[in-house]
Amino acid sequence: MPHPKILDISKAVLVVVDVQEAFRNVIGDFALIASNISIAVRGFQILEMPIIGTEQYPTGLGRTAEEILFSLPDDFDFIEKTAFSSCGADSFQTKLKDLNAGQVVLSGFETHVCVSQTAHDLLAQGFDVHLLTDCVGSRREADKQAGLSKMLQNGVVASSFEMALFEVMRDAKHEKFREIQALIK
Repeated sequence: MPHPKILDISKAVLVVVDVQEAFRNVIGDFALIASNISIAVRGFQILEMPIIGTEQYPTGLGRTAEEILFSLPDDFDFIEKTAFSSCGADSFQTKLKDLNAGQVVLSGFETHVCVSQTAHDLLAQGFDVHLLTDCVGSRREADKQAGLSKMLQNGVVASSFEMALFEVMRDAKHEKFREIQALIK
């Protein structure tokens, strides 16, 4: 029996929070984070796992970064929101319920605002929240660290895109292992 804080392929959903073009020139490691999230997205698709994406006020902040858009199907439906927490969007809550998710793998911007508030609201609702620490960012490093610290102190599980992908496969005998291995190299 696996530990309850290990990701389960049948329960986990990847959530990409607000990785939008307006952040490109203000988050110093934007390109690296967007690339990492793109790998996570492609890995979840290879493993046929669900993905939810949100956009905070896209009229003002622009659409999702092209690195991530290129990894998603053309008909991918982002959830538009104005609340900082993704849980403030009814359609986000509905999607989680429809997917029967028990674990949320969280990534996105900004660590200390939208990601943190989403994580805390998900924890309050009883979800296991796994934070891809290599897939989050903030304009200021101190804010990112404060967000990480607060989430981890309150029950969020620290992870990375590679860690998450290997957890859900569980074994090198997994039928998609070679595809995932090639993706992360």
